[in-house]
Amino acid sequence: MSEEVNLVKDLALILISAGVFTIISKALKQPLILGYIVAGFLVGPHMGLFPTVTSTETVSQWSDIGIIFLLFALGLEFSFKKLLKVGGSALITAMTQCVGMFIIGFVVGEAMGWSNMESIFLGGMLSMSSTTIIIKAYDELGMKDKPFAPLVFGALVFEDLIAVVLMVLLSTMAVSNRFAGGEMLFGLGKLVFFLILWFLVGIYLIPTLLKKARKYLNDEILLLVSLGLCFVMVSLAELAGFSAALGAFVMGSILAETLESEHIMHLVKGIKDLFGAIFFVSVGMMVDPQVIGQYWGSILILTITVMAGILFFSTSGAILAGQGLDNAVHAGFSLAQLGEFSFIIAGLGCSLGVMRDFIYPIIITVSVITTFTTPYMIKLGTPAYEWLDRKLPKGFVAKINSFSSQGSSNSAAAQNEWKRLIKDLAIRMLLYGVVLVALNIGSHMFLDRLIETHLDGLSSFLRSLISVVVTLAVMSPFLVGFAISGSQISKSSLKLIKERQSNVWPVISLALLRILIAMGFVISVIASHFDLSFWALLLILVAGVCFFFIGRRSISRFTVVEDRFMANLNEKEQRQRSLSPVTSSVSDKMAKFDVKTDMFDISPDSVFVGKPLRELPFRHKSGVNIVKIMRGSRSIIVPSGDEVIYPFDRLLAVGTTEQLAEFRSDMASSIHVSEDSGEFELESLTLTPESWLTGKTLRETDMRKSGCMVISVMSNGQVITNPKPEYQFKAGDTVWLAGEKSACEWWN
Repeated sequence: MSEEVNLVKDLALILISAGVFTIISKALKQPLILGYIVAGFLVGPHMGLFPTVTSTETVSQWSDIGIIFLLFALGLEFSFKKLLKVGGSALITAMTQCVGMFIIGFVVGEAMGWSNMESIFLGGMLSMSSTTIIIKAYDELGMKDKPFAPLVFGALVFEDLIAVVLMVLLSTMAVSNRFAGGEMLFGLGKLVFFLILWFLVGIYLIPTLLKKARKYLNDEILLLVSLGLCFVMVSLAELAGFSAALGAFVMGSILAETLESEHIMHLVKGIKDLFGAIFFVSVGMMVDPQVIGQYWGSILILTITVMAGILFFSTSGAILAGQGLDNAVHAGFSLAQLGEFSFIIAGLGCSLGVMRDFIYPIIITVSVITTFTTPYMIKLGTPAYEWLDRKLPKGFVAKINSFSSQGSSNSAAAQNEWKRLIKDLAIRMLLYGVVLVALNIGSHMFLDRLIETHLDGLSSFLRSLISVVVTLAVMSPFLVGFAISGSQISKSSLKLIKERQSNVWPVISLALLRILIAMGFVISVIASHFDLSFWALLLILVAGVCFFFIGRRSISRFTVVEDRFMANLNEKEQRQRSLSPVTSSVSDKMAKFDVKTDMFDISPDSVFVGKPLRELPFRHKSGVNIVKIMRGSRSIIVPSGDEVIYPFDRLLAVGTTEQLAEFRSDMASSIHVSEDSGEFELESLTLTPESWLTGKTLRETDMRKSGCMVISVMSNGQVITNPKPEYQFKAGDTVWLAGEKSACEWWN
């Protein structure tokens, strides 16, 4: 019982201290993260000035749950589709930062006299920015809709993926004391395999299940189901050797493609904020003043290295990725801190015995310092960009920005039909190949064991035959999908053949190659249970090729699995397009530019009410255009200047992020509410024969004109609520008057 009491005391101490110091931070107009860190520092085990947490292990577990919820919420807001849109730019930015900081970290470690292995681990620790810190800071500062936000979030996701591979590489090097390129490639392949598999299975199953159960899903059930799915994926990720945070992000990304994503995000917000606060408090608890005093020189060097190095490399990477100077500078200032994987890598090095114990608290202290500076660094992005824009040669800035605007369009223009065809084929073969490999592995791990357990009375030949038949039956839809072209691939193939007749043979060769690879999966399943001769292999190949070529038109009808997957994947976008065609069109066509739409509600107290659009300062002040007015069930597309604004209208405005922000400010300042100076009063009076009300009807008093009204009368022991206008007041009645105090006093 004492442990449970201590647990409750620790939780109370954390939440109260976090609440007090976040209030102070808010009052001082400082980021809430600062309040969390200060609270953790003061109630941590190293200070002793205040009551301290008794169980740091429990707090650590809570903080791990906080990371899970923060990454789950990020996935809900930042789906795989968004990641793919900024995939190339984000990958280049993340790779530039990780490689550059790894080299810098190794050089700094060697310069400080650390061992080679310690310097290598230091390079890994300095390579990663903090996903959770940036999410929280962007949320507080309201910067999630900024044009550079997708680039930053995408780079963070890729950094987390790189961190998983890096941990495999570093642990192998620590044990074998050599570079293990094979293990690194295997870890990378394993990561890609599981990510694709989880995404495919998740998109196929989860939206379908939620759709079928929608009529039973209230808030409570939907919250339980969502969190349950999150922790299932966390468990699968850890079982596969990856981080819990990665699993939470993956499940959030899968649920982001469902129609319930926004509802789930709303339900999870309170839990995310609670455990996120515990996480940030736990970060502050890790700061040890003795370590800072003893190793302040190393901490100062590493802090400067992290902030300056990440700022330089991430900005350079974003510029190389064609993101322009503005987005690149903001991304660089946003990423300039150490992440959670730094703790994990430091702990890994200490547990493997290749790092001295003092390095771990040094890394934690550097991380806390850079966490403290993160909100200020993010805010510095805008003045830093403006300063660089003024100081750098105009031609150089124009060249960077023109490279940004031309990169995507040139690549799209240069992409010919062959490149498109090969790209579509490669993606299709990769996705279906992952599923086929997973089914083959699952058959060996589970189906064979199940058959041997329950059908041990059969001969080994029959057991193997049953296993092969069941496995191929389950794999058959995916074999068809692997070998048969999708609609886009067929269109590209026909277009190439029409352009040049000689293209028919390369197209047929690609189709034959896919069929042969598909038959390779079939042969691998059969060969794992039976010994096949050369002629048997040849017969299977020929039969398979004939089957796919002759029956391709009929078997293509059975691609129901792919149809359902694509329907689930695009369901949310299709619904958004049907509900918001203008917003969806602008988002699709202008995704590469800072052109967005936003909806604004007209308050009844707005000064714009009753005025036509041409008389309002929208266009020349903020620069936005009103493209639609929603008035009840009616939609006015591209309203004219004579269209009058009414209360509760919803205006759809289009403009840049800066223009929309200024328009939002104008809309807020346009509301003028007159304050009611009267005081509401509810009081009773008992009528006497001399009272003015005695003998009069309620209609004759015309009381409402004075701002007072009768809500109840008690006559002869009976209470009459809201008496009728014909009611006649009598001596002895008790009357309850409600209204402005001064008005009701006159009748008393």
